[in-house]
Amino acid sequence: MKHRKKGKIFGRTKKQRSALIQGLAESLIQRERIVTTETKAKSLRPVVEKLITKGKQKGLSKLRQLVSLTNKKTAKKILEILGPRYQSRGGGYTKITKLAPRKSDGSPMAIIEFIK
Repeated sequence: MKHRKKGKIFGRTKKQRSALIQGLAESLIQRERIVTTETKAKSLRPVVEKLITKGKQKGLSKLRQLVSLTNKKTAKKILEILGPRYQSRGGGYTKITKLAPRKSDGSPMAIIEFIK
């Protein structure tokens, strides 16, 4: 039974999964738009939204929290650019747009990007 089990496994171990999500989050924050599979985009959305919510508050402690979850360059971008951009917004900083399936294996693809 799958009671109280949430999140996708992606056929990876826990460390591989967390590294995958962290890498996708850093790519999304740096580029502000990435193309990935629909399942990965849906798993990435809550992680990125929590990072942006942390970045809405300024301070050294928030910078250190963000650096512990991402790299320093990404944390600075969250605090200096993305945090102030979404200061008045309560949540929902990203949107997912579905694309045609990938030709090679038929995986459903999607674009995840920040709302302007």
